[in-house]
Amino acid sequence: MEFSITILLVGITSLISYQAFSNRNLFDTLKHYPYLESKEKQYYRLLSSGFVHGDMNHLLINMFVLWQFGTQVESLFLAKFGMSGRIYFLLFYLAILVISDLPTHLKHRNNPRYTAIGASGATSGIVFVYVLQQPWNWFLFPPLPGILMAVGYLWYSSWASKNSRDNIGHSAHFWGAVAGVVLSIILIPELLNIFADQILKPQAPPFF
Repeated sequence: MEFSITILLVGITSLISYQAFSNRNLFDTLKHYPYLESKEKQYYRLLSSGFVHGDMNHLLINMFVLWQFGTQVESLFLAKFGMSGRIYFLLFYLAILVISDLPTHLKHRNNPRYTAIGASGATSGIVFVYVLQQPWNWFLFPPLPGILMAVGYLWYSSWASKNSRDNIGHSAHFWGAVAGVVLSIILIPELLNIFADQILKPQAPPFF
């Protein structure tokens, strides 16, 4: 079986998250906590928070999305950079994790009550790179082509980050998605041509 950074990330994240379910000290040490990041310079939390999750459902959803779309995006990096593509993909994923947490770090750095966890920011970025390649591929849930899902997701995440009180990191979702698009185009400019070509070829739903 060929070595995969995606599978490695799924495995490491699952292991750390599972350990943190029953180890509150580990959980508290790794979570995104802007107040301590600012006051105690614990900036490692911007990265480590992506490796802990609130419960098994939270973990399974994020890891399923990472596995499903990460393997395809990793293949894109391999095609572009050869064997070095795995390193680029790993750094790409970790960079999105950090970037997706920066807005809440700045917003809540003086708020000792705000914390956040999860890889959702990074997985959002991975999904959006896939949409750049296959904008008309249909998602099973929601049953929409990728480009429409992406636009709706960005709109909802932006709205919810300002209006929702559901304790979900909508801001991280939004900025993770944006970071994924911007960083991938910087690294692989051909993605713009791929997107422009594919957007002109809409596909009917697979069940038609």
